Amino acid sequence: MAFSFLPTIIVDSVTDLTPEFLKNRGIELLMLDFDNTIVPYTTNVPTPEMEQWLKCMAGSSVKICVVSNSKNDRVMKFCDHYQIDCITRAKKPFPKGIRECLAKYKIPCERCALAGDQIFTDTMGARGCGVQAILVKAINNHNIWLKLRHVAELPFIFIARNRRILK
Repeated sequence: MAFSFLPTIIVDSVTDLTPEFLKNRGIELLMLDFDNTIVPYTTNVPTPEMEQWLKCMAGSSVKICVVSNSKNDRVMKFCDHYQIDCITRAKKPFPKGIRECLAKYKIPCERCALAGDQIFTDTMGARGCGVQAILVKAINNHNIWLKLRHVAELPFIFIARNRRILK
């Protein structure tokens, strides 16, 4: 598959990804990163807007599955509470977790997307597996390492915004 740091789509928040938006792009399965995409690293309590989005997605034909590198059981507890499938220890940007998700749903990769806040894990992993890469703004870059990572991603975000129409 293609190696790329460039996301296919860039949005401010995962809540911008409505079922209609996804269906119009042929997406039947939306894989989601967890930390800083659905909730901040420091909590597993979603905002009311995120909670409403999760309910909306549950009622749509677009399937969702959390694909997280986390080893922390808070991801599984969150997913159990909201009745969302999840794959932890995904090892993104390596294909392990993404391929596991694709095999579970048996949906062709070109009909799938992965939304996450990191280019060097989520975008690279998605593009490497042939699924659409959706970059969302991190909910909270609460430490210096997350801030530095974001600075390193800025050139790729700039190129992606200028190469295609996003959102």
